[in-house]
Amino acid sequence: MSFSNFFHELSVLKILPRSGSFTAGIKNPDSIGEHVFRATQMAFILAELENGNGEHSAFLTSIHDNAESRIGDLNKIQTLYISNKKAAEKNAFLDQIQKFPKKIKKKYIDAFEEFEKNETLEAKCSRDADLLECAFQAKEFLEQGYSLKKHWIENVGNALQTQSAKTIFNDMKNSSCHEWWEKVRGV
Repeated sequence: MSFSNFFHELSVLKILPRSGSFTAGIKNPDSIGEHVFRATQMAFILAELENGNGEHSAFLTSIHDNAESRIGDLNKIQTLYISNKKAAEKNAFLDQIQKFPKKIKKKYIDAFEEFEKNETLEAKCSRDADLLECAFQAKEFLEQGYSLKKHWIENVGNALQTQSAKTIFNDMKNSSCHEWWEKVRGV
């Protein structure tokens, strides 16, 4: 099995924009790859804060959007017209890994299903990280003047499951996205 095609396919995630931002008028939204990068690190931190397995939660997060390289990032409006988004994502995901060696394929399938079931602490942290990253991105767009993102932030706050994610979310709401570099510069 050559993994070259799979790794090339993952590069699509670096250039495929997240689609929900277009409805808010954002001309240059973040890519799926950019979203996954930050969400993966958030998942690790959330799981560690919640006394879970950070590496496992990060792995769940790192693969949960892989199928979007084939079906795209379907936003809430688009999913109104897709009969079964979850089945489409699972089918695309399974097609992507169909030629993987059994051991690796099983780990990917188990991780995909664990994320979807959302029953383990690591899956909850992974989902929270996925949402939390969207809230951070929305906050950054909001501070750039895209006012339609404000309600997206509140929707995320209502969906978070872990206390650590809720704490970080509240801190994010009460801070500026520029605060980190202003502190570094001593402003």
